[in-house]
Amino acid sequence: MNHLPLIIKREYLNKVRNKSFIIMTFLSPIIFMALIGVVAYLTQLNNDKIRLISVLDESGLVKDTFKDSEHTTYHVLEDMSLDDAKDLSKETEAYGLLHVDKIQDLKNLSKHITFYSEESPSINTISDLENQIEAKLTNMKLLQNGVDVDMINASKISVEIAQESFDGQKTSKIDSVIKIAFGGALGYLLFMFIIIYGNMIMRSVIEEKTSRIIEVIISSVKPVQLMLGKIFGTSLAGITQFLIWTILGFILMFVLSAVFGIDLAQVQTPQQQMVQQAMENPELNMRIQDVLTAFYNLPLLNLVLAFILFFIGGYLLYSSFYAAIGAAVDNETDTQQFMMPIIMPLVLAVYIGIFTVVEDPHGTVSTVFSFIPLTSPVVMLMRIPFGGSNLAASVVVFYFSRHIYAYGLVCCKNIPRWYFNVWQKTNIQRVN
Repeated sequence: MNHLPLIIKREYLNKVRNKSFIIMTFLSPIIFMALIGVVAYLTQLNNDKIRLISVLDESGLVKDTFKDSEHTTYHVLEDMSLDDAKDLSKETEAYGLLHVDKIQDLKNLSKHITFYSEESPSINTISDLENQIEAKLTNMKLLQNGVDVDMINASKISVEIAQESFDGQKTSKIDSVIKIAFGGALGYLLFMFIIIYGNMIMRSVIEEKTSRIIEVIISSVKPVQLMLGKIFGTSLAGITQFLIWTILGFILMFVLSAVFGIDLAQVQTPQQQMVQQAMENPELNMRIQDVLTAFYNLPLLNLVLAFILFFIGGYLLYSSFYAAIGAAVDNETDTQQFMMPIIMPLVLAVYIGIFTVVEDPHGTVSTVFSFIPLTSPVVMLMRIPFGGSNLAASVVVFYFSRHIYAYGLVCCKNIPRWYFNVWQKTNIQRVN
């Protein structure tokens, strides 16, 4: 009789009915969104504040450069010493004082510009000041050398090389970026899914083994069915938890935005703020339309199917390892010595994906690590839709893990011997 559906149902119900599982399923998104809400609220308060920057330009070359923006106001000081300017800035509670020394040489002037403030200024503020001054001094240097700045700006030509394979398939840099970003997100998702729910499988095996209930169960159920039941049951519980997190996340985002008036879009890094400012350019808006067009033109059905296959294959690969480790030890403390060989390939795969696949998805390093079973799931998710299948590696690891699982379940307090006995087919046959 096939007991696999019953085992899966039992494992699934045991997980979802567990008090800690229920509490963390509903508490985790609340805590996470609360943290995001606090950050967004503080960021919104910071963005609503208008910064006053005093400018003391003793050279007289750049004082007319600065233009007020939505969050920054410039106050130009005239006929004043540096000490008096500092005192005035403190009295007016200015964000800082930009001082330009009295030097007429444009080449040396760039080395005599200082920003004074009570606290360390933001990177965004300093970058904005540097860009404005740099553009002004560059134009002045060109005019000083008799170069027409308007002619240079009008002479700039934008070149965008079209990409096409030998088979006639057209591609672009935008297509590659979208594919890599999509693959990188799911590769990281697989990494987190393996770490969280792989440990859950391992702890479940250890608990049943130490309670000796497992000896009664395997008298009527094959060990391979029990291992598969734990893997699939725990996986379904994890998917259920993930779906609940996603739904609650959207609900809480709506609550934060509608009820408390917190705009989560305000949570931006300095790089994102620079991109947002650049997007105001009409030419860049056209590029955004090109990105959306490239995304809609992707073979999304093929990509999603490939992602599902690699995600399932990678998870089954590592969950088999976790189940085997749980059957091989007597308590959770002993699992630490076995965890390192499993975690390190995952970490290596993430680094390979970030630093190598993004740069050259078809390179030698990316290709080689795509064929290594322990790194293939994450690397291949980042290389989709390129490369081969990971199914064969999952079958091999599953076959090896089922033997460890079968013998390790009934072998307690005799850890060194099970490792050698697992290779003896006669011993495994007795267990089965």
